[in-house]
Amino acid sequence: MTADASTIVSAEDAVTGRRSIRAFLPTPVGDDLVRCILAGASRAASGTNIQPWLAHVVTGAARERLSRAVLAAAEAGETSLEYAYLPDKLKEPYLSRRRKIGYDLYAKYAIARDDYPARKAAMLRNFTFFGAPVGLFFTMDRDHALGAWLDCGMFMQNVMVLARGLGLETCPQQAWCDFGAVVHRELAIPPDQLILSGMALGYEDASAVVNTLVSERVPVEEFTTWHY
Repeated sequence: MTADASTIVSAEDAVTGRRSIRAFLPTPVGDDLVRCILAGASRAASGTNIQPWLAHVVTGAARERLSRAVLAAAEAGETSLEYAYLPDKLKEPYLSRRRKIGYDLYAKYAIARDDYPARKAAMLRNFTFFGAPVGLFFTMDRDHALGAWLDCGMFMQNVMVLARGLGLETCPQQAWCDFGAVVHRELAIPPDQLILSGMALGYEDASAVVNTLVSERVPVEEFTTWHY
């Protein structure tokens, strides 16, 4: 399945225009469209072609059931970390970057920095997929080595780029991994599979102010060393 001419964007625009969308329309996304994205994404580079990625597509009643279960666990403070995403002490300049995007996001939500109940409510929106009709989860066997993390990351990036090429948007959501035990249980994901991330997939609600957030990127000169 391909996009109609009105939704096609260039490869450059699909990459550089990508944002984490946090408000979606309820417009359904057909299974064939999701299958098309996943099939294309599977062309991601993979060391020795092991293709370690596994995908779980969550819609309809399963999506609602999962959201209810994780929201209940979040309200009860019953976290179950799938893995550590960040070090215990984040050093500069990474700490400042993390703080800034958080403050910028709260500003879009019109949430004061010290309004902790509102901040919590904003965080909990993750677990409704921000209204997206499709949730994706990416897993791999736990016994894979670090190379598989690279492969799966490239697969996920392909999903996000191809979705934009078909007129859809996404939000990668590692937040689900704070409640890994619940996701494992509700989706019957075997314990020998590691949940890498969730992802919301759907059509952007262009009227939502939060979707105007564009995270900053440092210039090439700050992260590149040239060797001649």
